[in-house]
Amino acid sequence: MISKTCSIRVRYADTDQMGVVYYSRYLEWFEVGRTEYLRALGWPYRRMEEEGVFLPVVEAHVQYHRSTHYDDLVQVRTRIGEMSGVRLKIECEVWREGELLASGYTVHAFLNGDGKPIRPSKVFVEALKQNEQ
Repeated sequence: MISKTCSIRVRYADTDQMGVVYYSRYLEWFEVGRTEYLRALGWPYRRMEEEGVFLPVVEAHVQYHRSTHYDDLVQVRTRIGEMSGVRLKIECEVWREGELLASGYTVHAFLNGDGKPIRPSKVFVEALKQNEQ
C-alpha cells in the first residue's frame, strides 16, 4: 500500500509546560495526514461532502514511542489500512529524522447526509485500488 507523507513543524502551542508535545496533538496530525492523503487521491473532504458522503471517526488509537518537542520537524506518513463494508481504517506514523515517535490509526464510517451508513462509491474504491499499484 502506498503512503503519503507530509511535514509539520511543532509549534510552541503544541507543547505542555514540560516542552513535550501534548498527547492529543498526534490525533490532529493524523487528521492532517489523512486530509492530505485523500486530497492526493483526488478525494478531498470537500468533494466527498459535496457528494453527500461523510467520514466521521468512530475509533482512534495512538501508541507513543518517543517524545516530540517544540520546533521539531516531523513527518506524518499515512496509508489506507483496510476497507470493510462501510468502514475505512487509516494508519498513521509520526517520524523525526528516521525515529518513530508515534503510530496509530483512525477508523471511519461512510455516512450519508442523514447519518446513515453507506457503502463507498465504486469510483472511490477504484481510486484506492489504483493507489495500491
